[in-house]
Amino acid sequence: MMNRRDTIKSLMMGSLAGGLLLEGCAPQESAAIEKSLWNYKYGRTPEEAAHDQQLMTETFLEDTELNMITVLANLILPPTPEGTIEQAKVPEFIEFMLKDYPAFQTPIRGGLMWLNNYCRKTCGTLFVQSTEEQQKSILDKIAYPDPNAKEQKHEVQFFTLLRNLVMTGYFTSEVGVAEVGYKGNIPNVWDGVPEEVLQSVGMAYEEEWIAKCIDQSKRNDTAQWDEEGNLLT
Repeated sequence: MMNRRDTIKSLMMGSLAGGLLLEGCAPQESAAIEKSLWNYKYGRTPEEAAHDQQLMTETFLEDTELNMITVLANLILPPTPEGTIEQAKVPEFIEFMLKDYPAFQTPIRGGLMWLNNYCRKTCGTLFVQSTEEQQKSILDKIAYPDPNAKEQKHEVQFFTLLRNLVMTGYFTSEVGVAEVGYKGNIPNVWDGVPEEVLQSVGMAYEEEWIAKCIDQSKRNDTAQWDEEGNLLT
């Protein structure tokens, strides 16, 4: 039977194809995060790069909040030999997203406060100080939205948002993509139109064209074109 993590991986394959699931770092940590997670080499306009650089100098989550998110992320997606929340830098990703999209800030911070208050009343401790069994029992109460409710409770909305952020942060990281086994950016092998099909329509490949388009030793090369649109390599 497929386990929970395998189910999540299957769901993520669809989300990677169709888009992300999305609707604090201390200043001294910013350089490490930027180098490992946000140091894009392509696809960033100067304005976007400047925006990211500015966010790296800011701090939103307090250390206690970041630690609590780390604990929650590990409960949502437990570590395996393939990867961990910490290796994927999911807490840092969430910190960045809260700064980049301020609408996430109140639901996440409010949800963390709700969890601590609820845990004090029911367990007599803060959430991170309670046992894993107690933590899971509390999360079970807010993990499943009521399909009949016109509007979900704030704590349910919080956990849904946090879970989506955790999943997106992990499965778009290097370790997460490796765990999924995503191969979408690797060119497929193509040997051309079958010879019998070409013969049936009285056509044939030119030797020069075969060398440029069907030579599998060059399948990872980037195609080059001249100014007139002719394929060079």
